[in-house]
Amino acid sequence: MIPRYTRPDMAKIWEPENRFRIWLEIETLAAEAQAKLGVIPESAVSVIREKGNFDIERIDAIELETKHDVISFLTSVAEFVGEEARFIHQGMTSSDVLDTCLSVQLTQAADELINDLNMLIESIKDRAMKHKNTVCMGRSHGIHAEPITFGLKLAGWYAEMKRNLKRLKAARENIATGAISGAVGTFANIDPFVEEYVCEKMGLKPEPVSTQVIPRDRHAELFCTLALIASSMERIAIEIRHLQRTEVLEAEEQFTKGQKGSSAMPHKRNPILSENLTGQARYIRSMCIPALENVALWHERDISHSSVERYIGPDATVALDFSLRRLNGLVKNLVVYPENMMKNLNQMKGLVFSQKILLDLTQAGVSREQAYRMVQRNAMKVWEEGKDFQEELLKDNEVVKALGENKIREAFNLNYHLKHVDTIFKRVFSE
Repeated sequence: MIPRYTRPDMAKIWEPENRFRIWLEIETLAAEAQAKLGVIPESAVSVIREKGNFDIERIDAIELETKHDVISFLTSVAEFVGEEARFIHQGMTSSDVLDTCLSVQLTQAADELINDLNMLIESIKDRAMKHKNTVCMGRSHGIHAEPITFGLKLAGWYAEMKRNLKRLKAARENIATGAISGAVGTFANIDPFVEEYVCEKMGLKPEPVSTQVIPRDRHAELFCTLALIASSMERIAIEIRHLQRTEVLEAEEQFTKGQKGSSAMPHKRNPILSENLTGQARYIRSMCIPALENVALWHERDISHSSVERYIGPDATVALDFSLRRLNGLVKNLVVYPENMMKNLNQMKGLVFSQKILLDLTQAGVSREQAYRMVQRNAMKVWEEGKDFQEELLKDNEVVKALGENKIREAFNLNYHLKHVDTIFKRVFSE
């Protein structure tokens, strides 16, 4: 995490204060459950709840000697609680605290990301509605294909982000599990009631089989979901970058007052936000592989997953949180140029209507192979000689004989391509 790409609300989730506060709550709730079972005295729980605290600097100092973070934490807590601290961590192992805490932090982070996605989805919807009928060029392979609307492009982004929201909610549910099952997960020294009690209070579900650690397929699912969201984000960013190219200029990022585009060229207005999002997506996706490799641990547990999770947990969620907020602002403030869209659409002098002519010829009784040759020979004159497609078709006796002049002219009606925009919008935006 670096400040440049970090929002404070997400950063707080991963700060030591929050982590140790969750550890303390887990230990205190476990003590409460143990008291309900009669394993420790009720009076001890009252003291633990009242006096329980920690000192981060002290924990760090103790860990220099013990080389064990949970023991160092418990030692610091004991210095606050006093004699009753002997009842803390009864029958528990370090993973009970670490894994349950990580689940809490990941669900907190997922909740932030869900909020980010909801905001982005609404922003995309607003722009889609505004540009529902803003005609632009549809492209395949980067080449003019057939007309669409800019609203349809945005509708695709909306639908994709809605799918991502569904995926993230599912991953959040699957990561929200806790484990208080003791060494190797057998509950030999702690009653399953303690796990159930702690999980209920922490907003988690008990892990059915924890083996001392929570299975890492749950974590891998979450990180892969974050990577998928990042890829969708990059798809939007790349589209905006293409649309902002000087030769296209159908849309561009907002260029604010006082903004500078280049240290050397004062005229530049670069798509820096979109390019930044492409880089962020690469970084977030890179955390998929270690998350997947964490799934395979030795026997009931090892700690080969631990060090990498200390990186990817904060970094993936912080980076995606920042990126989604940035993308939201980009979409909300995107500058759209409908006039340039129409100019680009007309650039190829009617070629974009070639399929309609092809289909009309087949409907008129011409074989598809012959119809294709008839249309293509006229289309190539546009590519190679700069001719007007409709004029060339009207000069082609074979085409005119098959269709007639009126039928040829009718094929160049733009509304033909837009007649089902309402249908698509109903599919996408009907709740």
